[in-house]
Amino acid sequence: MKKILYLLMLLAVMVSCKDKTTETKTETEPYTEAEPDVTTSVYPDNLTKVFDAHGGLDTWNEMATLEFSVEKPGGYEITTTDLKDRYALIEMPKHTIGFDGEVLWMKNRDKSTYDGNPKFYYNLMFYFYAMPFVLADDGVMYAEAEPLIFEGNTYPGIQISYETGVGVSSDDEYILYYDADTHKMAWLAYTVTFGKDEKSKAWHFINYTNWQEVEGIVVPETMVWYTVENNQPTTIKSETKFVSPMLTTVKMDPRVYGRPEGAEMIQ
Repeated sequence: MKKILYLLMLLAVMVSCKDKTTETKTETEPYTEAEPDVTTSVYPDNLTKVFDAHGGLDTWNEMATLEFSVEKPGGYEITTTDLKDRYALIEMPKHTIGFDGEVLWMKNRDKSTYDGNPKFYYNLMFYFYAMPFVLADDGVMYAEAEPLIFEGNTYPGIQISYETGVGVSSDDEYILYYDADTHKMAWLAYTVTFGKDEKSKAWHFINYTNWQEVEGIVVPETMVWYTVENNQPTTIKSETKFVSPMLTTVKMDPRVYGRPEGAEMIQ
């Protein structure tokens, strides 16, 4: 009799545990692996509209490689950039600069001497050209800026700054000015702090005058640099025209960006 009572009690406990387990599984939602979506909710609404006016951040993030060319004395300067890892290759008529993610290098031709600073220059034109999408990089902070008024037109502004330690010049600042009707980028104001110990108060201005569409992305065709007085653009200083732009979802072999034999490592 005692054995029967014991078995009945044990059976009751097992049924009770089973019921609790069943209840727990019912209350817990099943795990499903969702496809990741690119969202622009972390960006200011006006910047999201600028992204959209240039083809959209989702489309930009599908791209793996960007290439463009600028005519220089003696030939073309061709810039190729890995958009995911930011490897870089800048092929000039007399020099080549490359960055493979770890090593920055330079190779000169015909014993010529490069009169610039490779560390400063290697991603400079890429950064200007890849506007506004590079402003979606990690470590970027956003704020409203006073609008730019130029020749009777008013351009709303978005101020860009960086968290400490982001890039080689985290004290650099930018202001993106856009067309209030189309939301296309119109101007870029920027400071240069490379090699300095503090923020600069001198602003430089680029007018983005013409655009072209490549693989659904609107990229610059012409940039115009202006002379500046009292931190405001005044008259045209120089112009850069970009040709043969290419955007692709194909990632190039990383060896393309690697240091070739005879190239100098840049510290």
